[in-house]
Order: sequence, then structure tokens, then C-alpha cells
Amino acid sequence: MAKQYETVIGLEVHVELATKTKIFCGCSTQFGGAPNTHTCPVCTGMPGSLPVLNKQVVEYALAVGLATNCQINQHCKFDRKNYFYPDNPQNYQISQLYLPICHDGGVEIETEKGKKTIGIHEIHMEEDAGKLIHDEWEDCSLVDFNRSGVPLIEIVSEPDMRSAEEVIAYLDKLRLIIQYLGASDCKLQEGSMRADVNLSVREAGAEKFGTRTEMKNLNSFKAIAHAIENERERQIDLLEAGEAVVQETRRWDDTKEYSYAMRSKEDAQDYRYFPDPDLTPVYISDEWIARVRAAQPELRTEKLQRYKEEFSIPEYDAGILTSSKRLADLFEEATAICKKPKKVSNWLMGETLRLLKENGQEPEDLRFSPENLAKLVNLADAGTVNNRVAKEVFEKIFTDDIDPEVYVEEHGLKTVNDEGALRSTVEAVIAANPQSVADYKGGKEKAIGFLVGQTMKAMKGKADPGAVNKMLKEILSR
Repeated sequence: MAKQYETVIGLEVHVELATKTKIFCGCSTQFGGAPNTHTCPVCTGMPGSLPVLNKQVVEYALAVGLATNCQINQHCKFDRKNYFYPDNPQNYQISQLYLPICHDGGVEIETEKGKKTIGIHEIHMEEDAGKLIHDEWEDCSLVDFNRSGVPLIEIVSEPDMRSAEEVIAYLDKLRLIIQYLGASDCKLQEGSMRADVNLSVREAGAEKFGTRTEMKNLNSFKAIAHAIENERERQIDLLEAGEAVVQETRRWDDTKEYSYAMRSKEDAQDYRYFPDPDLTPVYISDEWIARVRAAQPELRTEKLQRYKEEFSIPEYDAGILTSSKRLADLFEEATAICKKPKKVSNWLMGETLRLLKENGQEPEDLRFSPENLAKLVNLADAGTVNNRVAKEVFEKIFTDDIDPEVYVEEHGLKTVNDEGALRSTVEAVIAANPQSVADYKGGKEKAIGFLVGQTMKAMKGKADPGAVNKMLKEILSR
């Protein structure tokens, strides 16, 4: 009988914090500036420059720690992790090894197999390194220090996950908690959330962990799921062939769907950690913790429950609306204005998600205002515009955030409610289409659809299709 194997997975998740300036200097953290323009002597590691801790970094790390049920180290400090790499200007990284800010937490995930708590070993603050750009033409590497010194928190899980499904559920839970807190936008594609996967396999029922590998360069949930499946199979094949798994760092290539070895895995002693002599220890008072705790917003789990109870929204809809902070904010703010939660939800769930998908965008990219969405809901609800016109106007709101009331007025898009004008148009359409009239009277119900279409065309789309249908039937039944 073939051996059964169990996968054991732990994650190291790096999150870039949403501060306006870097962790130890006043340089901008904005994404996408020209190379080496967001730099100064501190973040380029010039001799004699001294770091000064950004208080907001501690505040965000505290907020994430409290939201993930961690214990807080009220006396924590920074350490130097020494290694040489061209994008690491000081030849050390300032991190936290001995006394990280948060430890012993956990979050609950839900998968098809039910609920499970994934333990969090620790959360520590650190600085990001710069970025190497490999120039194929010149056959050289260039370094951009804009990212150097950008504040990170590293969330280290316990090895509690057993499948790609659990890993994705855990990452999604973390992403939503951190986005709701406003601590980071957590965009995997921009690198503001990055996950390294530590994975080993062992025979089912075994107590001892197998030899683990660490996989880097994973910038989408899809890549993470594929990398886990691939590495699991690779390790099982080695064990089945009687070979040993080597403890190493591997790099995932998403285009080839293959991982290859980068270097053998170092241990903490290889980095010669020691307390950073330039930074004083951080003291976090009870009052500071209480203040951060009191400022915590409503997180997704509570919001989901409230939407179902307060707005009578189905669980599926509430799940999608709360799956993005931006969608949830738009929903709540537009509902507060027009007092029509189900209709606001329908516009967000239908047209908004459709246009996002067509444009390859994320909900965080939405730029239209809740005021204009609420105005459109009211216009459509009052019958001032018909459904077709409402969708056309919404597309303009989606791209240009136009005021729908002004746009409808300026473009003459109001539904024609003049019964006399509608009646004369309907009569003209009936007179012009004797065959369809005969078909309808002969029992072909579908023929009325053609007559409705012709009337709408004659009215330039500005009639209410329901009213047209009703009037046609009334005249034809005489």
C-alpha cells in the first residue's frame, strides 16, 4: 500500500506599512518614484547617519497584533541582522529577533473542512531592503534605494497549515484585517504584501517534522497555491526515491511553474544578531495599548454579521461586500444617503463587479463617490430613468464620477412619462407592423417583444419598457 503523506506549512508574511515616511528617516514611502529619489543619508547607509524610529510604525504593528489576538511585549527592542547584499546599504538590516513587539497570537480561518485556528508565533518590525534591477543589455545590476527603509512588519505563523486551501484562507484573513485597520493596502502585485512559504512533508501520523524548504518570489494567491502543490510533489518524489530533502531557500518561477534552489538555508547564528546600538528600547505603556485597542475599527467578521441583521442582506452578498474595505465603505456611505441598502448592494454586486472585471481592476481601485451612486439609485428607483439608461449613466459614474442628476438633465435621458406621446408612438408602431400584430393575435406571445423594441427605438430608449408593454397589450386586446 502506498504511503500517505501530510504537508506541514508555516508562513512568513511581510507587510509594507501605510506610513507616509520610512521607518528610520523622513523619506517618502510612495510607490513608483524615479529610482533613488526617495532617499537620504540614513536609508542609503551613509557612515555617521543615525536612525530615528517612526512612531506610526509601532502604532500599526500594535494594531495588527491586537487584531490577531497577540500578546504585546511592552519592552521591545531592535537588533541588527548582519549580511552583505548589494541592495542592503548598511550591510545589516534593522529587525527584531530577541524581543519582537507581538507574540503568541492566532486567527481563525474557515475552509470546506470547517473552522481552525492558525497560531501566530510572532510579529516583528523591520526595514525593507532596496531593489536590484538586472539590466540584460548592459549585463550589469543597478540598485534602487527607494524601497530601502520602507517599514515592514513580518508575521510569522506556527506550522499549523496542512494545505494550499488553508494557506489562502489564512492570507486572505490577514489581508482583510490589515486593510480594515488601514495599516497597509496589502497589494500582492505591488509587493506591499509578500509571503514566504516554509513547507515540509512527513508520513501521515508521524510526530517529527520533515526537512523544510522556504519558497520566495510569490506575488499572487494563484502562484502560492501552485508553488505549494509543486513543492509538495517534489519532496514526496525525493522521499519515495530514498533521497533526502535539503534544507534550502528556493525561488518560484511563475511562468515555468517550477522552483529552483537559491541557497542553503541559514540559521539565526549566521546573521550574528546583536542589539542595535543606535536605537533605544521601545516602551509601550498600558495607556498606549488601551488607546490603540479603543481605536480599532469594526473588522470584517463583525461587519458581515451586522449587514445580515441590520440591512437584511443575504449572506453571499454580505460576504462579497465585506471582502474589500473599499466596497464596504461605498455600500455603507451610499446606503446612509439613499436609505436603500438592497438596491445599493445590487449596483455594487452587479454592474460594479462587472466593470472591475472587464477593466482588470481591484475594488481598491474604485474612484467614484458614494453620493453619486446614491443619486443614481434614487433616479432609477423613482423611474426618472429606465434600467437601460441607468446602466449607461453608471458606466460614466464608474469612469468619471459624474453627477448623474446633472448628466441625465444635460443629455435629455429622463424617461418620457407623457402618456399621450407614448400612445401615439405605440399606435404608429402597430400600424407599421401588421405582420407582428397578426402573429400576436394568432397566439405568438413573443411577437409583443418585437413591438416593444420598435416602440423603445422610436422613443430613443427613453420610455419605461413596462409601461410600453402594458399599453401595447391594452390596445391590441381591443
